[in-house]
Amino acid sequence: MRIIWVNGCFDTLHLGHIELLKFAKSRGDLLFVGIDSDARIRQKKGEQRPIQDEKTRFTILSNLKVVDNVCIFDTDYQLERLIADYNVVEIVIGDDYKDKTIIGSKYCENITFFPRIEQYSTTKIVEKIMNLN
Repeated sequence: MRIIWVNGCFDTLHLGHIELLKFAKSRGDLLFVGIDSDARIRQKKGEQRPIQDEKTRFTILSNLKVVDNVCIFDTDYQLERLIADYNVVEIVIGDDYKDKTIIGSKYCENITFFPRIEQYSTTKIVEKIMNLN
């Protein structure tokens, strides 16, 4: 079985996320998705985030037919262990990470970069909503 891994915040699920997940699923047999914990997102993106809590994000992703398993992680170490323990064959990640260290990459055969769809950005969606006031 080819297990494919995707991880991220998935704070406000949008079309860019759906395209990423569909693409990732097409690369293997099972798609495992790791989501950043609420505490991790606050640490990375500030106290206003996440918009949706980890339980909500977990439930939404778990109910998508392309997703076979969802895990919540709180640290880089936990993320790396999940990728190693699940024997992930390939990590699919946004191409904005091309010049960055990919956590867990040493435990898989391949890293595939997915082209970012600029008009679908959680940050832009949140900014647009905030400007409605």
